[in-house]
Amino acid sequence: MNKIEDIVEGYAGCCEVQITDNALKVTVPMIVMYPTDAPEQTDKLGPYSLEVARDAAPLEGKFRLVLISHGTGGSPLVYRSLARHLARSGFIVGLLEHPFNNRNDNSLEGTVQNLTYRPRHLRMAADWFFEDERFKGLLQPGGHSVIGHSMGGYTALAAAGGIPTSFPNESPDGKPQQIDVPHDSRIRSLILLAPASVWFRNEGALNNVRLPILMLDAERDPYALPFHAQIIMNSVAEPQMIRYRTVENAGHYSFLTPFPAEMISPAFPPSQDPPGFDRVQFQETLKAEVVEFLLT
Repeated sequence: MNKIEDIVEGYAGCCEVQITDNALKVTVPMIVMYPTDAPEQTDKLGPYSLEVARDAAPLEGKFRLVLISHGTGGSPLVYRSLARHLARSGFIVGLLEHPFNNRNDNSLEGTVQNLTYRPRHLRMAADWFFEDERFKGLLQPGGHSVIGHSMGGYTALAAAGGIPTSFPNESPDGKPQQIDVPHDSRIRSLILLAPASVWFRNEGALNNVRLPILMLDAERDPYALPFHAQIIMNSVAEPQMIRYRTVENAGHYSFLTPFPAEMISPAFPPSQDPPGFDRVQFQETLKAEVVEFLLT
């Protein structure tokens, strides 16, 4: 599987697992999508309907692992169509739900603990795949890739070798604090979607991030403003390894799977796009661009 034209799209299997964090005494939910030869059927993932093969046996072979890190206060389910497309295209995908920074419990947003836990749980998710009896024999050697949206972009950069520093308001003592994040050397590439990068503002904070990056930001994003991407472009040691573009007329949430009609409302910002932006059409472009990058 070396070229995008070689891909024959198949079926996506889906299962839900739990990772145990003994230090925090919590479980980390994760949705896994993977190639299978079992036919898909309409299934429910949270409030969403999706065509997948629930708990089907994985296809035999060797597949690239991709982990997806959601935004602050968000959900892994909002990247479900991208994850399914990757699984249909021959990737194994893990969508973890970050404890204490998700739609159900966002109690650690804006804290040093959240900056610390997020990349640690991303590493734990990778560990799970390399240890699980169903999947460890199916993983291609050479490492895995990480897709991070918004705060997930922070998470991906921190796990890949970035050295983040908290803001004064995020620390109990009201002082900036360098966050100790072990580098996961298994990460081979990053896809950053409207990434939040302000924790890497210190000189040299991204010097150790030396891998291919696909970075997309949104022209009409009120949250991840253009300077977030510029922090990354100006701080990595080898900016020529970054493939960067701004998506015209897109908003911060345009990278999410389109919501069902009954959920689309101005009162629910993740369902909204700038006037004239076609999220459904853009998702097809995004899927193709992500797969093409992962295969290079």
